[in-house]
Amino acid sequence: MANRKATKSTPSTQSYMTISEIRDDAVIMKDGTLRSVLLVSSMNFALKSEEEQNAIVAGYISFLNSLDTTLQIVIQSRKLNLDNYLADIKRAEEEQANDLLKLQTSEYRKYISELVELGDIMTKKFYVVVYYNASFGKKRNFWERSTDVVSPTKLIKLSQKEFSKRHQELFIEVDKIISGLMSMGLRVSILNTQSLIELFYNTYNPTISESQKIADINKLDVEQ
Repeated sequence: MANRKATKSTPSTQSYMTISEIRDDAVIMKDGTLRSVLLVSSMNFALKSEEEQNAIVAGYISFLNSLDTTLQIVIQSRKLNLDNYLADIKRAEEEQANDLLKLQTSEYRKYISELVELGDIMTKKFYVVVYYNASFGKKRNFWERSTDVVSPTKLIKLSQKEFSKRHQELFIEVDKIISGLMSMGLRVSILNTQSLIELFYNTYNPTISESQKIADINKLDVEQ
C-alpha cells in the first residue's frame, strides 16, 4: 500500500509567534502594533524611610496618572549561571605566583562552587513593555473587529514611511515613561535591537541558550 502524501505542510514554530520582526530598537507585531522594552532597576522599598516611601508612592501614582499609552511590567526570574565566573577564578588561581594568595583563591572558588550546589541562586530582571497601537481610540467597524477575533496575528506589512511614523510616536511615549520612572529614582535603559533579540531568544530557548549563544546581528551574513 502506497504511503499517502501529506495534504498540508507542517507549520513552523515561527508561524505561532505574534512577532513579525525586530528592528530599530522596536518589536513589530504581526498586527502592526509596536513594542519597546525598557530594562528598569529595582529598589529596596523596605529600607527607605517613611518620608521616602511616601514620596515614592506619590511619584508612582503621579506616573500612572500621566500615562497616555498601555504598558506592561514584566519580572523575569532566572537561575544565575556562575560557570564563567568560576572559570575566571580558576584561571586566576593557576596564574597566581604567590602561594598564599593561590591558596586563598582556591578556597574562595570552592566556597562559591559549594554555595551554588546547595541551592539555586536566582536573579531577577525588571522590564517595562511600552505598547503603541495606531488604531488606539479609533472606532472600528464590525468586519475589522471580526478579523481580529478570527485571525488576531494577521500579518500587516508596514511601509517604511508608516513604520517611521509609528516608531517616532512610540518613542515619544517611551521618553515620557523613562522620565517618569527616573523621577522615582530608578535607572532605565532602552533595549536595543541586539538586546531585544537576545531577550526573546533566551526566553523561548532557556536550555539551548546556555550553550548556544546568539550571534551579534552586525556580524550576520544576511542575503538581501
